[in-house]
Amino acid sequence: MTREMTPEPGSFVHRGHRLHYETYGDGDQLVVYLHGLLLDADLNRGIAEALAERGNRVVLLDLLGHGASDKPDHASEYRMDLYVAQVTALLDHIGAEEAVLGGVSLGANVSLLAASMHPERVRGLILEMPVLEHAAPAIALTFVPFMLAVHYARRPAAAVSRFVARLPRTPFSPFNSVLGALSLGPDVVAAILHGILVGPVGPTFGERRQISVPTLVIGHNRDFIHPWSDAEALARILPSGRLTRASSVIELRVRPRRLTGEIVAFLDEVWGDEDAGSAVSA
Repeated sequence: MTREMTPEPGSFVHRGHRLHYETYGDGDQLVVYLHGLLLDADLNRGIAEALAERGNRVVLLDLLGHGASDKPDHASEYRMDLYVAQVTALLDHIGAEEAVLGGVSLGANVSLLAASMHPERVRGLILEMPVLEHAAPAIALTFVPFMLAVHYARRPAAAVSRFVARLPRTPFSPFNSVLGALSLGPDVVAAILHGILVGPVGPTFGERRQISVPTLVIGHNRDFIHPWSDAEALARILPSGRLTRASSVIELRVRPRRLTGEIVAFLDEVWGDEDAGSAVSA
């Protein structure tokens, strides 16, 4: 178990909106790790602390609409390419030419798309539970009804969000992240879901084949939204992809030692290799 670490908060303005981030550690090996859909930096604080204790500098960014960042209620603000632009704007703001990008679910997809759009800014990738083609039916069955519910039942949804917002937070950061998601107003939730679901969620197959940076893909086989088949297919198609299996969606947050060890070894390898973009093979 890692000791509790006090993060250094920061913010910057991008396209007229303020984005919040937290920095852990001050090592030379920079990692930007992103949260999942509707969640926030709380989800990944334990991971950030563990990696920072091993000599990495970890930045947790709240993407627009999430956490402490601004929350416009227009779906056009939540395209995936705009999320990528927020990540590169973060790198510009902190004066970093490149970083290892990673994240869980939505964060994994944003990182993968960033590597396709801006390969010069990406040293490596840590993709935890990517959501790609095999997940499409589950996404449609899960998120489309949810989006319709918050859109057409604003009053009860708003009452729920206000009630959850008043609940005390707990010592367990990932659970606080879930409470934060449930506290989002229905108009913001509907805008985020609509903006993400109407566009592509990641690079095409051809674009994925061109992503040459070392990539650690973490998957598991216990839910339909993050199917093992998506993680396996992605690791296979990426020229420098490698795959590891998590026991469940929560392993990295409740029993992190094994996976954290793999991530630390991966980061040391990536940053220790002067030609990291092509030297690590599957």
